[in-house]
Amino acid sequence: MQIGQPASAAQSGAANANTNVGSLRVFVFALFFIFGGITSLNDVIIPKLKDLFTLTYAQAMLVQSAFFAAYFIVSLPGATIVRRIGYMRTAVVGLLTMTVGCLLFIPASSSGKFVTFLLALFVLAAGITIVQVVANPLISMLGAPQTAHSRLTFAQAFNSLGTTVFPYIGSILILGSLAKVDQSTLGAEALATYRAAESQVVVHTYLGLAIALAVVALLVWFNRNKLVEQTSPEGSKSNPFSLLKRTRFAFGMLCIFLYVGAEVAVGSLIANYLMQHDVLGLGAEAAGKHVSLYWGGGMVGRFLGAYILRICSPGKVLASAGGIAALLLLISATSTGALSGWSLLAIGLVNSIMFPTIFSLASEGLGERAAEGSGLICMAIVGGAIVPLLTGFTADQTSLRLALIVPAVCYLLILTFGWYARRPLQNC
Repeated sequence: MQIGQPASAAQSGAANANTNVGSLRVFVFALFFIFGGITSLNDVIIPKLKDLFTLTYAQAMLVQSAFFAAYFIVSLPGATIVRRIGYMRTAVVGLLTMTVGCLLFIPASSSGKFVTFLLALFVLAAGITIVQVVANPLISMLGAPQTAHSRLTFAQAFNSLGTTVFPYIGSILILGSLAKVDQSTLGAEALATYRAAESQVVVHTYLGLAIALAVVALLVWFNRNKLVEQTSPEGSKSNPFSLLKRTRFAFGMLCIFLYVGAEVAVGSLIANYLMQHDVLGLGAEAAGKHVSLYWGGGMVGRFLGAYILRICSPGKVLASAGGIAALLLLISATSTGALSGWSLLAIGLVNSIMFPTIFSLASEGLGERAAEGSGLICMAIVGGAIVPLLTGFTADQTSLRLALIVPAVCYLLILTFGWYARRPLQNC
């Protein structure tokens, strides 16, 4: 199946044979909500772990590196699983993997070591990767190909709903009381005990998520036969990397790398940025709650974007969004007070349409190779592991303000892709 163009015959038949399209869309919207919300919790965990383990900005960004590295490693295997056992069963595999990742926070807390938290985050992200490989092409299958851009953007709005709700609740649970103890006065054994005790608030949060994920996995399993689909083991013989010979697809894949990296870098720095005295001077919990406004802007923008993309060229909309995001970063870096803080938060609004629009523009013309394309594109989400780390390193060497130039460059390149892909693909 392809996005934005007529689907393959087999997939069209599968989509048309489904009598549960409405309920299946609800299922996919729920998946977007879940993996979006859990991903955004990283923005709340970073200040907590940074304080608990006295990390530099670059070290704290290893949270995102461990998390998003899973996209690079697991995406293509995830696409292979889809071809072998189908969308619904693969979704169950992803949800159960996420459950295991959440449960790993228990031994991570007991160890009192930062590296064990990174391992738990990697496993959690591996499950999210599998779920996302399922969700992106599946939502395009459930409706008319002509409205795939709009439908994927609308589905991403539920992703943003999760990223709005989870950080707010997570800030209350995790950042309500950052450490007050001077860790330099503690011995090695006392420090390990202290860190294990302090990290219990993180464990309780993820233990609750593990229970919820297990329930969702069970529900999906009971409804696994609602989607009429055809598995194709023989598809695994093709080389997915041959898709990189298509300029439009390769450029779009690069822009997914840049977009996710920029979005995650900005979101990861918001709490610490807003706590600065020359910005808003907020406390940790209040700053963490403001992360919800950043992601909430994405939610509002995606609901609006679903309509705008029906009447405007997706490429031109993407180019405009990239330019505005770069401008907002410039304003934030060169101003102080409320203007500096709120211009950074406003980036969430223009981020809104970027991922689904880049994804659908890059995927045009893939036909039966849509699962392979989705796997490759999800690999590019590893940008969330690399760009934030580069941004954190830049912040350590200069300042948080100057570090904003890193995501700004990413947005300018996205602007270029939007202009390049402003016309519909003619030759599939």
